[in-house]
Amino acid sequence: MHQLSVVIEKDEFGYYAYCPALEGCQTQGDSQPEVEANIKEAINLYLSTLSEEEKQAIFSRELTATVMEVQVA
Repeated sequence: MHQLSVVIEKDEFGYYAYCPALEGCQTQGDSQPEVEANIKEAINLYLSTLSEEEKQAIFSRELTATVMEVQVA
C-alpha cells in the first residue's frame, strides 16, 4: 500500500481534485465523497499505465504540504 497526496478544492461548480505527483491526474465531482472516489479511480488508472520503474520513482519522491501565514496588504 502506498500513499499519494491529493488536493481537493471546492468552488461554485462543485469539487475538483488532483494528485500533484501524477501530472495531469485530475477529476471533479458534485460532492466530496464523489470527488474522492473519482480521484482514487483516476490514480489507479494512471498508475496502471506506468512501468514498475516509473511507479517506484513516483513513490520515492517526498511531497510536503503545509499552511503558511501571510500578511495581506
